[in-house]
Amino acid sequence: MRSILIPTLAASLLSAGAAAAASAGDPSGTWLTEDGRAKIKIEKCGPSAAHACGKVVWLKTPLNDQGQPRTDIKNPDPKKRSRPVIGLTLMEGLKPEDGAYKGQIYNAEEGKLYDVSVSRESASELAISGCMLKILCGSQTWTKAPEEFAQVAPAPAKAKPAAAKPAGN
Repeated sequence: MRSILIPTLAASLLSAGAAAAASAGDPSGTWLTEDGRAKIKIEKCGPSAAHACGKVVWLKTPLNDQGQPRTDIKNPDPKKRSRPVIGLTLMEGLKPEDGAYKGQIYNAEEGKLYDVSVSRESASELAISGCMLKILCGSQTWTKAPEEFAQVAPAPAKAKPAAAKPAGN
């Protein structure tokens, strides 16, 4: 009995340790960008939830100068320029690789895609490293944000109806 129990216990501890190590790099959560202008919610996605996807859930300034919700106006595809930024997917299908999640990130401010590496630095910090053409590179540290700060895209301001003219004029 003892000879069966020890290997089973050891296997359980090893698998629990491996699961903890795997989840340590998990970028899931809501993150405030380094400049404080947006919050991005990253969740597991894809086959067997093995990948990571991220979308905008909050903007410091959700409306443009005309009082309308910010849209993806810099997108190279004219058909996508009216998409609201809140709810916009920036990262899709990032794959785990070498202790990070790697793939591409969309920068809505420029309308460009960058190669990205996302790695958990600590419980409260996420390292984002991106490159375009493997030579133009930059990095940021995003900080953990409470989940309840997600916001819904604001409704556009409605135009006031024109005053009706009296009948007979």
